[in-house]
Amino acid sequence: MPLPAAKPPDGATLFKQQCATCHTTNTSDPVRQGPSLSKVVGRHAGKADGFKYSAGFAGADFVWDDARLDAWLTNPQEVIPGAVMAYRQAKPETRAMIIAYLKELN
Repeated sequence: MPLPAAKPPDGATLFKQQCATCHTTNTSDPVRQGPSLSKVVGRHAGKADGFKYSAGFAGADFVWDDARLDAWLTNPQEVIPGAVMAYRQAKPETRAMIIAYLKELN
């Protein structure tokens, strides 16, 4: 009897696997290595309450949208020189699913 095909992960699962070690998705949990990503889409970069950002964010003058998040997840240091986030995601489809999940949190 063959095994059923594995269900591909969704955005929430990918977030939990790849992002939740450093980020929460609500404002009631303690801050981790990264800021809460609750309502990140549409938020000014470097402006999450209760989080101390790296110096690179001091000059960030943009709002997080799909394109910025995609660029950020591809290469954070290219978007914000001096950023300390080490995570990078090379697969566009994985980035898209994570960004779609973040949009759901708004």
